[in-house]
Amino acid sequence: MTIIYDDFKKVELKIARIIEAEEVAGAEKLLKLRIDLGNSETRQIVAGIKKMYQAKDLVGKEIAVVVNLEPRMVMGIESNGMLLAASGEAGPVILTPEREVPPGSGIK
Repeated sequence: MTIIYDDFKKVELKIARIIEAEEVAGAEKLLKLRIDLGNSETRQIVAGIKKMYQAKDLVGKEIAVVVNLEPRMVMGIESNGMLLAASGEAGPVILTPEREVPPGSGIK
């Protein structure tokens, strides 16, 4: 399936820094992340990456995030954005910038 360029332009992608990470009780795959999007904006997102990543190892890591998704409830927790990850053979692989950039930097 293809989409037109104007539809793709509607997706807002930014770099965020993980400032807190914790396991979601009772969830096999989920971690709850508090992210910094720059300009004093923080959000909470829920990501299905627990099988590949330890919560304690994620704090300080920069990630790519879709920021203009409608908030969604995941196991009773509001997720306000979506972490981008590749589907590796063993599980998800978080997409990160090659070098450090400020939180809130746009992705083109």
